[in-house]
This record gives sequence, C-alpha cells and structure tokens, in this order.
Amino acid sequence: MTPYARPPIEAPVFRDADGQVIDYGSRWSGSPPEDTYSVDTHPERFAPIHTIADALIAYLRNTYDVGVQEDEEVAADLLRPISDVVRAVRIRPNDPACATLTFVFTAYPGISLHAGLLHDFLHPICGCDACDSNWDVEADELEQHVLAVAAGHYRETIERGFRPWVEYAFTYPDGVSTGRSRSQEFAAERLDAATPVLRNLPNGWATWPLATPTSR
Repeated sequence: MTPYARPPIEAPVFRDADGQVIDYGSRWSGSPPEDTYSVDTHPERFAPIHTIADALIAYLRNTYDVGVQEDEEVAADLLRPISDVVRAVRIRPNDPACATLTFVFTAYPGISLHAGLLHDFLHPICGCDACDSNWDVEADELEQHVLAVAAGHYRETIERGFRPWVEYAFTYPDGVSTGRSRSQEFAAERLDAATPVLRNLPNGWATWPLATPTSR
C-alpha cells in the first residue's frame, strides 16, 4: 500500500495595508485585538484545503475497497445543513463495520467532514481574524481525521441512560483526540438509528479493507 502524500501546494500570500505579509497562525502574541473578532479578512486563504480534500479522496478511492458517490445530495449526511455547498463526496467502505466519510466542499472555502454516524468536523471551525487559523494547520487536522478513520482508529459511542453523552475518539501515533456532546443536540431519529450500530462496535469502527484488482 502506497502511503498518502500531501500534494504540492502553492500557498497564497496576503498583505496588510502597509504591504507586510500577514503571518496567519502567528499574528497575536497574546489576546487578539477586540476589533478582530467576527472579522474575516481573507477567507480565501483556506482554498488549499479543497486541494487537500481532493488528494485524500483520490487516495481513499485508489487504496481501499470502497464505493464513491459524488452528489450534492450526500451533503445531507451532515448533522446540520449548510447553505454554501459546492460539491459533496461520500466514501463508503464495502464493509459495514467501517465508518463512512463524507467530504462537503463549501464556497467559503472549507471542508465539512462527516465521519461515521454522528459527528461532523469543520475545517476551519472559524476563520475570523481573532482565531488566526491558517490553511496548513487545518489541512493537518483534516488529514489526521481521514487517515485515522481509514486505519480503524476512530470510535463513536453513546452512553446509556437519560440524556447520555455522545462521544468520539481518534487515536493518532502521537496521542488521542476526544470530544463529547449531550444527546439532546442530535436529531432523535439519528440517535435511534446509530445506537444499535455503535453498540455492536464496542472497540470502534473497523479498519477499511484494501482494494483488490477485482474491487477497483
């Protein structure tokens, strides 16, 4: 299996009013200025994330035994609808014990990634000047999420009981990333459908099966 490699990226460069290059990701040594909140000066700096997503989709398609559906309608996999969808691609492994991934490309530009049954991961979560995110940090996280899912290092759980927590966990070579939300934040029908599936996967989603000559 050939490992995933990030494609070459010609990173965009942006300058401030004085002509100085804006060093996104390192602009503030302390708290950002008040007037940078809710201000998004150069959202186009995230455009390379679309290129990264394209490369990940191609890698998954060529490496694993999966079905690929490209249709804006699959953006409905997201837990919350978004209005600026320009493209959506669902990659479903041909093993029901494996988590599906849906890449939703937005005009912002960005990628909303739906992983498994109950979790969305937004890249970027926020692009305002105060948050000071940059494309390569967002791309790192997107790649980590996608590759962990394909490797079987992704788990979703629903606790038992009244108003349970809905949780996820990614396992990476350098650690674990987790998150949780209250069940009332999810549509009841989504939880009802996901509950029996996830309880049959106590060790998390399985590793995606590799493609064979007959499965390509």
